[in-house]
Amino acid sequence: MKFLSLLAAASTATAHTIFVQLDAGGKVYPVSHAIRTPTYDGPITNVNSNDLACNGGPNPTMKSNEVITVQAGTTVKAVWRHTLTSGPNNVMDASHKGPTLAYLKKVSNALTDTGIGGGWFKIQEDGYNGGNWGTSKVINNAGLHYIDIPSCIAPGQYLLRAEMIALHGAGSSGGAQLYMECAQINVVGGTGAVSPKTYSIPGIYKSNDPGILVNIYSMTTSSKYTIPGPPLFTCAGGSGGSGPVTTQPEPVVEVPAPTQPEPVDSGCEAAQWQQCGGQNYSGCTRCAAGFTCKNINQYYHQCS
Repeated sequence: MKFLSLLAAASTATAHTIFVQLDAGGKVYPVSHAIRTPTYDGPITNVNSNDLACNGGPNPTMKSNEVITVQAGTTVKAVWRHTLTSGPNNVMDASHKGPTLAYLKKVSNALTDTGIGGGWFKIQEDGYNGGNWGTSKVINNAGLHYIDIPSCIAPGQYLLRAEMIALHGAGSSGGAQLYMECAQINVVGGTGAVSPKTYSIPGIYKSNDPGILVNIYSMTTSSKYTIPGPPLFTCAGGSGGSGPVTTQPEPVVEVPAPTQPEPVDSGCEAAQWQQCGGQNYSGCTRCAAGFTCKNINQYYHQCS
């Protein structure tokens, strides 16, 4: 009983996630420095919401009065944590599998631009390869999300939007959980040789995109995953970018799930948005007061 309680507590502690710090130019800036961070680590699930740009809405963000100088052509690291005070071993629950992405938007004033609307271009993406997800790499790398800043973009102020998408409940519409924050940066040393084709947020994703509406539990190590969003911008690829591979997952023959025993009340409680059941799950099966354990799919039940 005590072991199960400790296991459940660990799962609860690593559920959602926030982009809390930027590591740039060999310096790790303080938590929330030049980043519009929320105090709550919840997701955005409506891809048509203005909150998709830089978070907000159910996760109100705090204003930052700082701008971080970033050298074009270098690699920065977005640092992800479960909360604003979590450590490197508390990034996001391992069940939250999906892609990582990053976008830039050139702005006249990074302190005041909301990020909503046009001007965005994608500069990083990491999806699914041989059974490995982009989010899993970030979790296993102590929350570090590597992002290359193109050398060919124009110098000036930008919003840097780092994003992780959790697909554990994405087998039904609205089930994907999107996590993002915006950092306020000033890019120096860019050549301005290439002008990226830009896109609007909201508008980069649709609720039925194969990278947003997908049953990850039917995928095999050889399956192909379509990373959502516009083509990836690269200096070599010009304004069109090289783009993600858009092949569809291999068809999988559905095998009826084995009959599972009735869940046993372990005596612990799962908090809102935490897992509370599913095939081969052995953690908490009772939800905290006010929440119900809902069947998202055969592998993942969630308190909501």
